[in-house]
Amino acid sequence: MDTAGHSEATALRGLELTPFRGLRYDPDRVGSLAAVTSPPYDVVVRPDGLHHLQAADPYNIVRLILPEARTADARNEQAAATLRRWRDEGVLAADPEPGLYVYEQRDGAGLLQRGIIGALRVSDPEEGVVLPHEDVMPHLVSDRAALMRATSANLEPLLLTYRGDGPAGTAAEVVERTADQPPLLATTTEDGFRHRLWSITDPADVAGVQADLARHQALIADGHHRWATYRRLRTEHPSPSPWDFGLVLLVDTVRYPLRVRAIHRLLHGLPVADAVAAVRPHARVRSLSKPLPAALGALAEAAGEGNAFLLAGDGGFHLVDRPDPDLLARTVPADRPAAWRSLDATVLHTALLDHVWRIPDDSAHIAYIHDTAATVTKAERDGGTAVLMHPVHEEVVRDLAQQGVTMPRKSTSFGPKPASGLVLRALGN
Repeated sequence: MDTAGHSEATALRGLELTPFRGLRYDPDRVGSLAAVTSPPYDVVVRPDGLHHLQAADPYNIVRLILPEARTADARNEQAAATLRRWRDEGVLAADPEPGLYVYEQRDGAGLLQRGIIGALRVSDPEEGVVLPHEDVMPHLVSDRAALMRATSANLEPLLLTYRGDGPAGTAAEVVERTADQPPLLATTTEDGFRHRLWSITDPADVAGVQADLARHQALIADGHHRWATYRRLRTEHPSPSPWDFGLVLLVDTVRYPLRVRAIHRLLHGLPVADAVAAVRPHARVRSLSKPLPAALGALAEAAGEGNAFLLAGDGGFHLVDRPDPDLLARTVPADRPAAWRSLDATVLHTALLDHVWRIPDDSAHIAYIHDTAATVTKAERDGGTAVLMHPVHEEVVRDLAQQGVTMPRKSTSFGPKPASGLVLRALGN
């Protein structure tokens, strides 16, 4: 039984992180810990990536976070039944005592990221404790909420960042000291990342981390829809309850700066030739006879001077930049900060998608894909147009969030993202 939420909920000025009994795979019951993990649900490229993960191990977490069935109700019922069966079989088991968890990710190129996983009190936007920077789509929140209701579980942590006090901070000291101990688990996933997990159960260490975090606010780096889901579900259950809290990974970006990458768009049913012809009167368009890495380099150079996009899907690349100022003046709302008005995502959605290509922002017309090469491949295979984006700097994201201004959804991709499947949070027996 998860203990988070059974203490009196208090309105703290900062982050309130609570220990919980992590639900984890028994390594003796699965092929390997790496084989049961998955990227976050919205990063999995469907259907190719989904089927690959399903084939990796019969207990892969993707069977819970992205169940497959004909209807939404059937999918959620299937996920709930699968979770119950895995717990009954001992494939997933709760840790013996509540704790916070130190989580480490390391790649072969020198990147190291450490953070703390716990159950975070769900706060309202006006409290200013957790800052979103992107809008959400209500139907996606409804989808995640239905899955969490059915399973009574937080199946994967969302990613939050905060600006700590450097090595002198209590949370940082506990994290680093814990990471010197033998881990609960260690595995290397097929993307080359090594993952390690430790638990913090000593009352003094837990209290020190909690007191430190209570002085800080956090930025949602990844998981806006899941945070909105936590907020919706909290309102559905009388407080105090486990639904007052949601599973998160908190990373101190003073010590471990995150990478910020772009999220690309795949426009269904719009051939590249038609996209180029429609946009040519409104921007400069140059065709590039270059491989993908060189084309992305040209995009980065153009983005340094203003709005720029790379169109692909016909075997080549088309660099779109220098949008018509008159078009922007007519289409981009003037009642937002200049930093918001100049975002590539703002210009893409308000000017190009809405007024030039006239494409609705829904799943029938646009797919959001994190992997660059996969976006191009799917566009070429499906006859659509890939719109490749250049990433936004984290400072711009945080500054807008602190002003209370949200960016167009799927504007950024912070990483590395936590692997799903290493620790879950059950909200009931």
